[in-house]
Amino acid sequence: MSPSADRFPTATQTLRTRVVMGGIFAGALIALALSVLFTGSGGFAGGAGGGAGKLSAAAEEAFHSPPGSCLTWDNPDASDARKVPCTQPHLFEVTALADIGAQFPEGAPVPSLEQWQQIAQQKCTADVKPYLGHNLDPYGKLTTNLLRPTPSQWDDGDRQLRCGLQWAGPGGKLLPTTGPAKDQDQSLVFEPGTCLALLGKGVGDPIDCAKPHSYEIVATLDLKSKFKDSYPAQADQKSWLDTECNKTAGDYTGGADLGAKKLILTWDLREQESWDAGSTKVNCKVAAILPDNSGLQAVTGSIKAAPTGTDGGQPQDGGPPSDGGGGPSTSSSAPPSTKKSG
Repeated sequence: MSPSADRFPTATQTLRTRVVMGGIFAGALIALALSVLFTGSGGFAGGAGGGAGKLSAAAEEAFHSPPGSCLTWDNPDASDARKVPCTQPHLFEVTALADIGAQFPEGAPVPSLEQWQQIAQQKCTADVKPYLGHNLDPYGKLTTNLLRPTPSQWDDGDRQLRCGLQWAGPGGKLLPTTGPAKDQDQSLVFEPGTCLALLGKGVGDPIDCAKPHSYEIVATLDLKSKFKDSYPAQADQKSWLDTECNKTAGDYTGGADLGAKKLILTWDLREQESWDAGSTKVNCKVAAILPDNSGLQAVTGSIKAAPTGTDGGQPQDGGPPSDGGGGPSTSSSAPPSTKKSG
């Protein structure tokens, strides 16, 4: 067994908490940010109806999209929200329509953020399985959320909501997905070479590996390639991944001695619920542990083997910075939807 395999605490309790909250824990972190798309708190620039609380023509069309529609935007305030084919990268897929007029009749105040989160859980979870044709992975990359009316629409009595699916990164940023949700692999994995920010005491969104980060993804493996017939016990997952992640890490780093660089190799494990939903892929990843083993230490630079004839691709000074950065606590040291070895 790799000497680093059992040095890192699990995130089981964090994962269970997310499930108890109806699968929208990660989505709740960005519920307000997503709602900016249709609240127009800062106003939308240009387009018909621009101005505080008003929608541009494209955003108006996006808001009234039927189930099966995919939406995307580029601007931070989502002022350029638009419909796109689901075969293109997008940030939100509409799964169902909901009307809350009975709960909030004309003249009722706009719900608080907490109420919106409750509404999302009540209105946007039951229809997900019929829409997908299979279970939503409670630990997977897709989470439910809703699009709500603008203040002006609310004042006009509009109580229609759009429920949908999105991929919220561990730091709350919406990440693009490609293809209809029903056809997507829900495994919460990142492309090899992706680095995840170290955000306070938690893991953040993908970031340039030249910047201080927590994890660097060195490989994505499919448990199904080994365990073809049924869900493997996590002890069996660990045993196989200990061998396979070490092999792929050697290929990725050009045989670098991770121990000499004060780095460890770790990986995700999959829960039964994820396996049943078709999520069988896992990340192999490299990180550095704080001296007191309380969490992760910031690493700067990639561990990826440099192309022949170049100097790049190795961690700064051969390892993590001496100042250590901020390390995550034992309950939040991984992206919310993963479980690591240990």
